[in-house]
Amino acid sequence: MNQDLSIVNLIMHASLAVQLVIAGLLLMSLASWSVIFSKFFALGRIKAGNEAFEAEFWSGKNLNDLFSSVNGRLDGAPLERIFAAGMREFLKLRERRVSESGALLDGARRAMRASFQRELDAMESHLSFLASVGSVSPYVGLFGTIWGIMHAFVGLSNLQQVTLATVAPGIAEALVATAIGLFAAIPAVLAYNRFARQIDRSAITMETFIEEFSNILQRNAGSGSGHQGAD
Repeated sequence: MNQDLSIVNLIMHASLAVQLVIAGLLLMSLASWSVIFSKFFALGRIKAGNEAFEAEFWSGKNLNDLFSSVNGRLDGAPLERIFAAGMREFLKLRERRVSESGALLDGARRAMRASFQRELDAMESHLSFLASVGSVSPYVGLFGTIWGIMHAFVGLSNLQQVTLATVAPGIAEALVATAIGLFAAIPAVLAYNRFARQIDRSAITMETFIEEFSNILQRNAGSGSGHQGAD
């Protein structure tokens, strides 16, 4: 007796609980792939934008001119917004006749740190969802498998003669849930690890920039110059 053991046929003949588990896992997989693609392109844009701004910053351009070009730009790179936050606070304290270099530098650093944290939070958005999918999906699939096996054995208890042909479909239906759980979990885990490394590298880049820009502001705090002071 030949039986159709294709994935679609197994799902169609599975119990309602297993079908609900599989539907939930497929929805989780679709949602995680949506997050993966959006995060992949977003982090790529962030990296390219940061590199472009760093090249412009270290080209020796006047800081006031650079600030005028990036201030208020909503679609700029994270480094642009961090620079603008520090420069804005630095100039604001200057306008208030704050002459002590330490106070000027502390104000600018606090503003840059606050901006840095906002940028980091934005980059890490939805990462927790990928982590949840990666950790929970196998267990959800396993629950579906256990339920399916229980359902299959309850059905077999009514048969007088049990053969491999009668056992195989029920067990196969149950194991589909575990397979789909792994299908949802593996890409989410791989993407989470990749994105976490990219975000860590971006965070190091931004922290390094804050320190370097703080040194430039410290050198210029007493001079009132808008140049970087690295000539």
